[in-house]
Amino acid sequence: MHNPKELTIAYIGGGSRGWAWGFMTDLAMDPDLCGCIRLYDIDIEAAERNRIIGEKISAHPDAVSRWHYEVSRTLEEALSGADFAVISILPATFREMASDVHLPERAGIWQPVGDTVGAGGFMRAMRTVPMFVTIAEAIRDYAPDAWVINYTNPMSLCVRTLYKVFPGIKAFGCCHEVFGTQNLLCSMLETEEGLPGIRRQDLRTTVTGINHFTWITQASCGSTDLFPLYARFAEKYAESGYEASPDQNWMNSHFNCAHRVKFDLFLRYGAIAAAGDRHLAEFVAPWYTKDPETVRSWKFSLTPVSWREQDLKERLARSDRLISGEEKPTLKPSGEEGHLLIKALLGLGDLISNVNVPNLGQVPDLPADAIVETNAFFSRNRIDPLFAGETPRSILPLITRHVLNQENTLTAALNCDRHLGFTTFMNDPQLAAISPEEGEKLFFDMLENQRAYLPAAWF
Repeated sequence: MHNPKELTIAYIGGGSRGWAWGFMTDLAMDPDLCGCIRLYDIDIEAAERNRIIGEKISAHPDAVSRWHYEVSRTLEEALSGADFAVISILPATFREMASDVHLPERAGIWQPVGDTVGAGGFMRAMRTVPMFVTIAEAIRDYAPDAWVINYTNPMSLCVRTLYKVFPGIKAFGCCHEVFGTQNLLCSMLETEEGLPGIRRQDLRTTVTGINHFTWITQASCGSTDLFPLYARFAEKYAESGYEASPDQNWMNSHFNCAHRVKFDLFLRYGAIAAAGDRHLAEFVAPWYTKDPETVRSWKFSLTPVSWREQDLKERLARSDRLISGEEKPTLKPSGEEGHLLIKALLGLGDLISNVNVPNLGQVPDLPADAIVETNAFFSRNRIDPLFAGETPRSILPLITRHVLNQENTLTAALNCDRHLGFTTFMNDPQLAAISPEEGEKLFFDMLENQRAYLPAAWF
């Protein structure tokens, strides 16, 4: 395209050292878009550092589009006149995250991630929902026509809050977990069926469920039904696990797995669980997370907050190198689809992708308006969710329980309702093995650890 579309994008959480850099790079590599990115963050210094890095990425000799970066001091300044808003924030600090993830260990609850469901996901939601109320009100007041892309967890509750506060919002949540399972299917076709070179975009998959507990109920490549092949694949690797290459070994990274949880869930329920094993394991009873030894036997890992703290130190050190010029930015696609979805909404090429949006009937047996993750058709100024069909009876009770828990979690957060909060907290399958007394002590201790980020009405 000879005349790139000039945009204004508000980036809420613009001091991010992960998502932001990838997004900046994707934009710099796309010749069809250009414009201004307004970085807003409660950490102004972090946003200012990203402004410098963003300008360096945009000035890279291989960049094919030009973007200007500026720091906004308020949400009003960032959002006013914006065409798009991106939300990528870390709710609170690693101190609160450590409470989310590690305090439940005293009760024998081991969480690989602790940011979506379970004890950790619930507490993260309690402090995230008020932040998203503020963000939703600002979008309503200053950028009501902007398209809003959320990357923050707990994804379902973040998007649900945006719509609860501002029903007219045009928001959707993006997550790359399904991409990983689609890539696994491509790897299966190469190593098991002798069909190399197939990309995940070449597959046709029906996606349903909720974020991080997403399922593929139909999958094909051309005229080939992939379910019989996957059944054989899952049986073959159910015990040993599967890794396509040595660099994907589950012991090399907290984000890798050998897919044993996926295979086990398929053999139990007959649908393809489509997220990383560390996420999937948190949505069911502690079959896979009874203790650290059990986790290791299923060939995935717990992600300690200490690792996240060290990872941040390394990212900050890289930030220093990028700003000083000691390290030059490299232009490599992030693998995310955010910039492609922006293009589709601008009319620059239709696209189908899995996103988190309100249930308007695309999953007919889940509650209306709950946030579900399905495929949707993106075109000029439209998102049309694609009908996923009825949820397989085998997995419907598992998913419905979490949908209803998430609705109650939102109500508890908005109303600072301790009673509803505690009953919802205890209704998660991860907490099934602890007594109400032990659960109550854990609930109030974890709540106390969020005090700095919760409304005063909780106390």
